[in-house]
Amino acid sequence: MPALSPVATAARVVLRGGRAALDGTERLGRFAVGHVRTARDKGGAGDVGMIRLLDLHAASCAGDALVAIGLAGTIFFAGATSDARAKVALYLLVTMAPFALLAPVVGPVLDRFRHGRRYALAVTMLGRAFLAWVISDQMHTFALYPAAFGVLVLSRSYGVARSAAVPRLLPPGLGLVEAGARASLFGTVAGAVLGGVGLVAAWFGPQWPLRLATVVFVLGMIVALRLPPRADSEPPETPPRVFQVFRTHGVKVLSGKLLWAALAGSATLRAGYGFLTLFLAFRVRDGDFALRIGSYHVPQYAMLGLVVGGLGVGSFLATAVCTRLTIRRPLLIQSVGLAATALAGIGAALLYGVWTVAALCLVTAFASGVAKLSVDAVIQERMPEKLRASAFSHSETLLMLAFVLGGAIGLLPLPGRVGTAILAAGVVAAAVRVGWWAWQLRAQRLRGVIGPDEQPTVRVAPRSPVPDGTRPDPTADKTRPMAADRTRPMPAETTRPMPAEPAGTAPDPTRRMPGTADEPADDRTTEPIVPPGYHLYRPGRRTPPP
Repeated sequence: MPALSPVATAARVVLRGGRAALDGTERLGRFAVGHVRTARDKGGAGDVGMIRLLDLHAASCAGDALVAIGLAGTIFFAGATSDARAKVALYLLVTMAPFALLAPVVGPVLDRFRHGRRYALAVTMLGRAFLAWVISDQMHTFALYPAAFGVLVLSRSYGVARSAAVPRLLPPGLGLVEAGARASLFGTVAGAVLGGVGLVAAWFGPQWPLRLATVVFVLGMIVALRLPPRADSEPPETPPRVFQVFRTHGVKVLSGKLLWAALAGSATLRAGYGFLTLFLAFRVRDGDFALRIGSYHVPQYAMLGLVVGGLGVGSFLATAVCTRLTIRRPLLIQSVGLAATALAGIGAALLYGVWTVAALCLVTAFASGVAKLSVDAVIQERMPEKLRASAFSHSETLLMLAFVLGGAIGLLPLPGRVGTAILAAGVVAAAVRVGWWAWQLRAQRLRGVIGPDEQPTVRVAPRSPVPDGTRPDPTADKTRPMAADRTRPMPAETTRPMPAEPAGTAPDPTRRMPGTADEPADDRTTEPIVPPGYHLYRPGRRTPPP
């Protein structure tokens, strides 16, 4: 028994340590959950609809981050650099090219069914959950690319529907830009947290982040169904027609110099974002940023994490700053962002290294995020609700095509200095142009309010013109009263005065006008009064022939 006492003591110590660790984990979890709930309540201004919209966007961004991690482990890190370039190029061709053709249809379809916006959001979540599971089972077959294309289309559809729902769930005292920025901030934080969990799951295989994404998307579907009913617009009286989505009845979806100028500036920065994402990723694989700390060589994935981290931190800072920013002159903000990006690009081209490139990624992502929120603010304020989803769809399509164009250029095997110099030259040209537009349109400022409301959706049939009583129609039946006069009392007929009776003559109970013949006797004592031009149908009574 004395030999068992040390074992028992060690067991008690282990149990106490495990219990203490569990207690500490529970307290830390309660602390984190409490602060997250406090941040949700403050971010949603205490409004239930806005809080659930934040939860929904957090689930969407977290699921997209997990899908991106799973696809990166299959497409980018598999094989040699040349094979990875070919796979990324095939991914862009198979997914992005059809998306460019299909994306303009997304907005008009959502415009037609804006009275069911909650269910549209839920469908995008459920579809992504199913496709993420399909990708996890078909990672080494060509079926991966169509499934990835479906995830991309549903993700963009969710973004369009969510942007159109923000003005309807806007709590009092919160502006459009602040609400959009808070949603983006929560999505970025959720993507970063679940992205870390996805990296841990990726150690067991690239399919596990995708399976985790399926669970996240299912939870997001439940949150979408719990949105308040005011997220939907009023249902139209006439059922929408799916196959008439391209008919806008002469109204331009994207109109106005301010909107087009803002789209041009945002598209330039989004193209730079796509260029840096793929160009620097392959530069890291080729060993451009070999970093040594003492005798320790920093691995490639850590350097890639530094570059991607710069892009992620820049996007996070953009959303965090815009939560307190009121955008009045979007073109001025975009011109400043383009000028800062141009300076960072020139510095990275002259002093090419890991830190200057990371700074370039940070500035580009920050300017791109602010520019995108500026475009959203212009659309939400200047476009009516009946065209808002279409406008978001078209803008998202243009920005996605700009990202694809930049990424395609980034696939070229260019030297690092040459690539950053090309980026700097393009951004300088765009900064000059957007700055000129900002000067020309300096009088057009945003007010930070919701755009014009939609017209009533109840369609009233046009009424036929009522004929003027003073100008009767010569072809009309004058013996019939007009529809407007049928409820009025009929005027009495003008009669001639009766002739005077001779003196001493008894009154005749049946007096007749002179010159009229005796009428045949009728067994009826009273006759109903019939308006002129009408007759009464009496069953069983025959009219004698004349």
